[in-house]
Amino acid sequence: MIAALVTLFYLAGLFSAIDSIMTTRTAQGAIAWSISLVSIPFVAVPAYWVLGRSKFSGMVEAYEQNKDEIDGLLAEFAKGLEPWKIEVQSRKGMHRAIRQLSRTELTGGNSAQLLIDGDATFDSIVAGIADARDYILIQFYMIHDDGLGRRIQQALIERASAGVRVHLLYDEVGSKGLPERYLEALRSAGVEVSSFKPTQGQKNRFQLNFRNHRKMVVVDGRSAWVGGHNIGDEYLGRDPEFSPWRDTHVKLRGPVVQQLQAVLLADWYWATRRIPRLNWEPAAAPDDNLQAMIIASSPSQRLETAGLMFVAALQSAQERIWLSAPYFVPDEAILKALELAALRGVDVRIITTGKADSLPVFLAAFHYMDHLKGLGIRFYAYTPGFLHEKVMLIDDEISTIGTANFDNRSFRLNFEVTALIRDPAFAAQMARMFEADFAHSELIDPEAVTQKPFWWRLAVNLSRLAAPVL
Repeated sequence: MIAALVTLFYLAGLFSAIDSIMTTRTAQGAIAWSISLVSIPFVAVPAYWVLGRSKFSGMVEAYEQNKDEIDGLLAEFAKGLEPWKIEVQSRKGMHRAIRQLSRTELTGGNSAQLLIDGDATFDSIVAGIADARDYILIQFYMIHDDGLGRRIQQALIERASAGVRVHLLYDEVGSKGLPERYLEALRSAGVEVSSFKPTQGQKNRFQLNFRNHRKMVVVDGRSAWVGGHNIGDEYLGRDPEFSPWRDTHVKLRGPVVQQLQAVLLADWYWATRRIPRLNWEPAAAPDDNLQAMIIASSPSQRLETAGLMFVAALQSAQERIWLSAPYFVPDEAILKALELAALRGVDVRIITTGKADSLPVFLAAFHYMDHLKGLGIRFYAYTPGFLHEKVMLIDDEISTIGTANFDNRSFRLNFEVTALIRDPAFAAQMARMFEADFAHSELIDPEAVTQKPFWWRLAVNLSRLAAPVL
């Protein structure tokens, strides 16, 4: 019996190693998995089939189930946005690459309100929910049953009781502590609730790697919110360990709302196989005319959209790259883009958190800072509390606000979404926000990494080795 079990494990290890060689995206990953699967199959085989895949399956099959209806919606969506498409005259290469990656267009006729920290963000979202007359689409990676969680819950229940259609989506991993009573209260009020169900589909069944990290709200197809906040009291700065919590969201109006709505609808359809009736007629924002687009990225896409989007933006910079990265664990392409930008004389500043919620990720960042030393790149540690925002400013023109971190998980394993805004006035607001964050941060000297004790440097490099799965 034991001999048969051992033989079975080694055979499973061999076949799994072949699968990893054929499917793992990087040569380093394929080598690491195949050697482990053959040499220590008792450990590596279960780990591989739970954590080893980087490609999410089943999207094509889900599309085929309702192909005619989805094709009709896509045609309506494209037709509605056609009058709002913007043909850019500057950064044509960057915009073309991002357009090809995202399959969406830069649109005009939009407005964007920068929402700094939790009170501003959730006051805006709750007010938007209260104004809903037809439907609300709301999706968060993490929802807690605490003060803020119950505030959002009651706001949704009130609208559902008034006849507004409400659809709530959450991620099982991010919201693993959410009690059933919280969800049942919503369902009893008429709210349609679903988890994202990343293990749907035969090839996804045992996978724990794939997470829907998006945080989005759409009201009536007219207003939308996206950014770094989840639903929990810590995002309002009520966690003594990480307070004050530093994060950023953006409220959008105009045709770009339809793009975010399409992302949210696709996630809802994957989870439920239902397509609710929505408003697909874009309308110009009443108070501005800025240019914006939505970039959705996921492990179901052939190309690594999030990472390539950031590389394209970094390569376009001529004067400034300011970015906030709570988890700064970049891949080789991002490192090269930052190196080249610094060599071009671009003002590169990277702000990360000074408080760690994940020690391995926190330590791994110092390896990359050490790698980029000597190029004039400035690194900052935000010291008042935990910095969680995912924002970037390129020159005096391009701003991004979204859910994607600068790490392997966001680039390759998570479902993420980013709003790209092309507007000098909005960029000026972003610059002021960054300057305030720099003023509350300490400058990090990458040269000091080599002067740290050996045990600390060893921990940094061990954490770096784990970067692909962090």
